[in-house]
Amino acid sequence: SKLEVDPDLVVPDPTKSIRDGAILAWSNPVTTRTHRWKHGWREYYADLLNQVAKELNIRTDSPWKSLPESQKKVILYGGEENRVKSLWGSGDKELEGVIGNLERRYRESESEFVKEEIMNLYMRRRTCPACEGARLKDESLAVTVSGKSVRDLTILSVKNAHAFFENLNLNPQKKTIAKAILKEILARLEFLKNVGLDYLTLDRESQTLSGGEAQRIHLATQIGSGLTGVLYVLDEPSIGLHQRDNKKLLDTLLRLRDLGNTLVVVEHDEETMRAADWIVDLGPGAGEHGGEIVAQGTLSHVLKEKKSLTAQYLTGQIQIPLRESRKPSSKSIEILGASQFNLKNIDVQIPLGLFVCVTGVSGSGKSTLVQEILYKSLAQRLHHSKDLPGKARAIKGFEHLDKVIVVDQSPIGRTPRSNPATYTGAWAPIRELFAQMPESKRRGYKAGRFSFNVKGGRCENCQGDGTLKISMQFLPDVYVKCEVCEGKRFNAETLQVQFKGKSIADVLELS
Repeated sequence: SKLEVDPDLVVPDPTKSIRDGAILAWSNPVTTRTHRWKHGWREYYADLLNQVAKELNIRTDSPWKSLPESQKKVILYGGEENRVKSLWGSGDKELEGVIGNLERRYRESESEFVKEEIMNLYMRRRTCPACEGARLKDESLAVTVSGKSVRDLTILSVKNAHAFFENLNLNPQKKTIAKAILKEILARLEFLKNVGLDYLTLDRESQTLSGGEAQRIHLATQIGSGLTGVLYVLDEPSIGLHQRDNKKLLDTLLRLRDLGNTLVVVEHDEETMRAADWIVDLGPGAGEHGGEIVAQGTLSHVLKEKKSLTAQYLTGQIQIPLRESRKPSSKSIEILGASQFNLKNIDVQIPLGLFVCVTGVSGSGKSTLVQEILYKSLAQRLHHSKDLPGKARAIKGFEHLDKVIVVDQSPIGRTPRSNPATYTGAWAPIRELFAQMPESKRRGYKAGRFSFNVKGGRCENCQGDGTLKISMQFLPDVYVKCEVCEGKRFNAETLQVQFKGKSIADVLELS
């Protein structure tokens, strides 16, 4: 695939005219972080557009969608045959066009900020027109096995690829040559089938896998390595797994154990607990109310432990009651003709104002329907997102919604300064509170003094991180506690301001 400037992002609202800012890329140009320069560039591009419009008789007060294609092409792509007087300097020069301008600046700019802005605002990843997504040259694709190129094989699912290699019809000579490598291929595909991933295509992008799928691929690789004497730690491997596939996963784990390995699994899943040789139950509550061993031993031993909440649920003493009443809904969102990936042109009605569960076996298309089609379509319509939604004939019911929010397992912050206080918005009023303290007023401290993102009140040795990153060259980076503030993030003067005997750093450490 290739990153390309997309005309639909350059002109996101074709009902606007050029005068009203239809060409977003030039009415709000990416230049530098300073507003003064941005304003200057806006005027430059406005003058350039007006000059082009004047010379080519393009109406700047007409909606963009009503302009002839030839005029749109001139503005977007320019070309040697279209020349304009140089606004800065003398003579005339070739018209670059909006898209040509963005592509050149993305290519040539030394500013990461400019590159990132152009990429995020105006570019989309598109299938490469030369290889049509195959990634390889024609010469490589010309090599085939039983009529299939390497590209033909990688677009198959694990299940179909396994069937292809198993049923490969070879003459005795070729069978001898291919014997060792076919054994390897079939074994690896078998491992993927055994952990419930036979529906995945071999060319599926890693970043589109769910957490559970990625973990199970890792698991399949480990079984393939055939190691013994290893301790494997698995953190909730059953996440996103249908109960039908749970059995396959457990069989895989037991096989790893039987090879002579130890498996330590963090899980809430009942089947996994019942299959375990030894259970350690932590509790009794969460956070400061936890941290104790409530029960440990074999399943039968743990089930007898009266203090164990887990045991009470396993034995059925406590159950989650089902709601009796279900309220009807008059409004709904309709997805018509959903056909992305393995969805078979289906129509789905999702009632609004209710708790709606989309279920089914692993790989049946749940995430495709909800994430790729429903979420991305709503985000594009309601928030002008540039992510292309999955294939569907139509989606009805947009008018009932004004916002869509996706809640997934992606990290909520990328720096050590990101934490639940800042993310939830609780941090701003806490800082305001400390700025109201008598000691703050005496010293003239404002709320900014209690921020670890700006200079003033933070520890400058670690720049408010509380930790220092030590680069280890070829090894992963190591984070060590800042020796100046001892991990408190703020300088000594800021920490002298207290509310009810606690400094701002003490408040950060509270649950």
